[in-house]
Amino acid sequence: MGLLKQMEQVVEECESALIAKITGNDPVELCDDLRRECDDHAIVCSQHRVLVPNEYTVELAPEVHDELAARGGQVGQRLTDVLAQHAAKRDYEWAGPLTVHVTAADVPNGRYRVTSTASTHIPAGALTSRTT
Repeated sequence: MGLLKQMEQVVEECESALIAKITGNDPVELCDDLRRECDDHAIVCSQHRVLVPNEYTVELAPEVHDELAARGGQVGQRLTDVLAQHAAKRDYEWAGPLTVHVTAADVPNGRYRVTSTASTHIPAGALTSRTT
């Protein structure tokens, strides 16, 4: 199994590199870390059901965030698409609607930090109080 996992990682790295060459500005390492965050927090509920967090936060160093925002602000959508494709390949289920928030923050490595949470979507009407 170890060899299969290594081959899978090599294929994913090649895919990321190809995407980076085509788009010219796709943050390859960030995409890999986003996928890893998803995989690391997957919960196996049954043989055919694996639940993963649905809310991801990507904190970028302020100068990186400002540079990407100046390019049109589509980074969050690209990262959401990358994550959605990754989950589809692995047959993951989201805990709720998928979102990727990109924010500016002071990060320890000076580049970025990725975190995730599982948050269910609760309709606004579900929280109304009932009197009996």
